[in-house]
Amino acid sequence: MSGGTRCNVTNVRVTEHDFHGGSRAVVRRVLRPFGVAQTVDFFREIGVSLHEESDGKLFPDSGRARDVLEALLREAERCGVERRDSCRVLGIGRDDGGFTVRTSDTAFSATSVVLATGGQSLPKSGSDGAGFAMARALGHTIVPPVPALVPMLLDAAGALSHAAMSGVSHPSEITVWLNGKVDVRVRGSLLWTHFGISGPAALDVSRHWTRAQQTGDPIRLTLNLCPGESFEAVDTRIIALWAERPKASLLTLLSTLLPATVAQALLSALALDGHAAVGTTTRDARRRLVHALTEWTLPVVGTRGYTYAEVTAGGVTLSEVDPGSLESRVQPGLYFAGEVLDVDGRLGGFNFQWAWSSAHTVATALARSARTSS
Repeated sequence: MSGGTRCNVTNVRVTEHDFHGGSRAVVRRVLRPFGVAQTVDFFREIGVSLHEESDGKLFPDSGRARDVLEALLREAERCGVERRDSCRVLGIGRDDGGFTVRTSDTAFSATSVVLATGGQSLPKSGSDGAGFAMARALGHTIVPPVPALVPMLLDAAGALSHAAMSGVSHPSEITVWLNGKVDVRVRGSLLWTHFGISGPAALDVSRHWTRAQQTGDPIRLTLNLCPGESFEAVDTRIIALWAERPKASLLTLLSTLLPATVAQALLSALALDGHAAVGTTTRDARRRLVHALTEWTLPVVGTRGYTYAEVTAGGVTLSEVDPGSLESRVQPGLYFAGEVLDVDGRLGGFNFQWAWSSAHTVATALARSARTSS
C-alpha cells in the first residue's frame, strides 16, 4: 500500500524535524543508532538494494513492494521467528510472571510483549486501533488519534471549483494558520480532485487540520499558487508581464504562471473576464488577482478518513516510555514500536524509517535483557 505498490522504504535524509507528535528529543535519540545508512545496509544484506528518486525517496531497485515484504519474512524465518498469522490478539493482561496474551485461538504467557500494531490508518491492513485499546487497558495514556497524510474534502459550494480542476497538479505552498498566526508552511505538489485536494502538500498539512478539529483550535489553510513568492513579488512580476503584452488576454498571460485549467477556475471565482485584454484590467482587479494567487483560503470541510489516511497522528505518549529502549514506564516488559507511538512523519519514507529505527531500539533492548537474564 506504500509508494503506489513500490514501497518508499526510507529517505536519503531523515531527522527529528521530519516528525510531529511527541518529543523530538526522543525521536532524535531513537533515530540515531539505526538511521538511513544502517537501514540501507540492512536491506542490502537481506537482498533488497535501494535507489533514490525525487525528493530523496528510496525505493527497491525492483520497484516491487512485495520484494521488501518477502525479504523481511525470509529473514524472520532464518532467525527462527515463529509466526502465527491465522489468529488475532484479543487482549493482554498482566500476571506474576509477565503477561498473558489472549488470542482468537489460545492464550500464552510471555515475559516481554512488543506492541507494533500500527495506528488506525488503512484498517483493511489490520491497523484498526486495537493496539491503542490494549495499551490503554495496561494503564497507558493515548494521545487522541486522528488521520494524517490524508486527502482533504473541500466545500463543493466554494468559489473555486475544485471539481473543474480534477486531475490537475502543480507546485504549491500551503500555509497553516492556527489561532490566527502562521503555524507552518508546506511546499509541494498539489493535486485537485473531484472531492477536494490531495498530493504531497495537502497530505502533509492534513494532520494539522485534523488535530485542530480534535482540539477545537481555530485553523485556516491558505494556498499560494506561486510558492515562495510574496504578494509584492507576484504583483511586480504581473505588472511586468502586462506591460510587455498589453493586448494579450488575461487568461493567456495567467496561463504562463499556472495550468490553464487552474487559471480559468481562478478567474471564474473572481468574476474576471479571461478574454479581456490585460491593458483594460483595473488596478483593483489586478490586486484582487494577486491576492488570490498568493493567499487563497481553502474551504476544507473534512477528510477522507482512516480508510485513505497513510498514517495516524497520536498514540502512546512518549513521556510514558524509556527513550533508550521504548520500554513502558508503566508496565515493565511492555515495549512499543512504530506508529502505535505518538509519532507521525511527513510524506516521503519517514514513517517507514521510524518503524525501522524504533524496532531496532526495542530489539536491542530485548537482546540486552536476554543476555542479562541468561
